[in-house]
Amino acid sequence: MRVLSFSELRERKGIVWSRPHIHRLINKGKFPRPVKLGEGTAAWVEQEIDDWLAERAAERANAAA
Repeated sequence: MRVLSFSELRERKGIVWSRPHIHRLINKGKFPRPVKLGEGTAAWVEQEIDDWLAERAAERANAAA
């Protein structure tokens, strides 16, 4: 299992939102929750982020149909 830091969300996945915005989405259930790795350290499971991105792409495709 690979995990992504906040900076890797930007660099690898193109998710450029601010930390506060991501946390608002998490609280609304609209973005994957991070895994707490230690005191003050959290990361996101890469597969969960990939699945979330795929769902967004599918929603876009369905809206266009």
